[in-house]
Amino acid sequence: MLDLLIIGGGPTGISAGIAATKAGLSSLIVEKGVMVNSIFNFPSNMTFFSTSKLLEIGEVPFISHTDKPTRREALEYYRRLAETWKLPINTYESVEGLERDETDDFYNVATSKTTYQAKHIIVCTGFYDVPRLLNVPGEDLPKVKHYFDEAHPYIGKKVLVVGAANSGCDVALELWQKGADVTMAVRKPTIYEKVKYWIKPNIENRIKEGSIKAHFNTNVKEIKATSVVLDTPDGNVEIENDFVFAMTGYKPNFPFLEKLGIEIPETAEKIPTHHSDTLETNLKGVYLAGVVCAGMLTSKFFIENTREHGEVIVEHILQKEKHL
Repeated sequence: MLDLLIIGGGPTGISAGIAATKAGLSSLIVEKGVMVNSIFNFPSNMTFFSTSKLLEIGEVPFISHTDKPTRREALEYYRRLAETWKLPINTYESVEGLERDETDDFYNVATSKTTYQAKHIIVCTGFYDVPRLLNVPGEDLPKVKHYFDEAHPYIGKKVLVVGAANSGCDVALELWQKGADVTMAVRKPTIYEKVKYWIKPNIENRIKEGSIKAHFNTNVKEIKATSVVLDTPDGNVEIENDFVFAMTGYKPNFPFLEKLGIEIPETAEKIPTHHSDTLETNLKGVYLAGVVCAGMLTSKFFIENTREHGEVIVEHILQKEKHL
């Protein structure tokens, strides 16, 4: 019987595991992919907006070559955290359901490999696994990507980047720098105002000089095998195209949360039901942690302002145990 089972092996899950270890609770982290799966799937050349100091957890220094760490340095850091704290992490194992045993006051947690028994559950599944779709004809074509790895496969190709927030601008610049023919489709009249301060002038200058073509106040209407139809202020425009990167953001896996029994209000924000102070959901002993707490408000929480979630939850668990 585990004191705590943690669903999700990202930075929040690791932080919660460390908090449990400090408190002497038996715990297990179950991750459907690799450890820190979201960071692993970030672009290979990505640099974090936050400083390494703001990302530190578990009293382990985050060493990086510059003030802002890279994806590679982050992967190394989280590996070191897991090793330092000897965290039990089962990767490539997905959680399939929860069933509460009302008699003995614990949960049976069914996974793709086995069933665990745990007194408490923390769900910290983030939102990077489910892209926000364009919902246009042709989006299911193989040439449409919702994640970016590296620019090499697209050298010399005509690429459309949809979106002008951090991800869209990063992808457009890297593709252009490596030799792709880049066009951007931007729903709003300008580049997103909160784009990283060292990226925004660069992308704006590349657009101004014509190195990167940009259509503002524009939506994608249809994606075809060799072209894309754009709905622009001047009417429909069809351009030649080899690949589309739809960098339109991501959202929590709401069907998974509902499958567990966590309530999702029918509002635009879709913030999963949980207590803001204790992070406990409508399910007794089941907690949310990390960016998933914000629902569709995906720019509200980040790694650096959810580092304490694990400690908050563990403290609540300990307080409850005292009163039993």
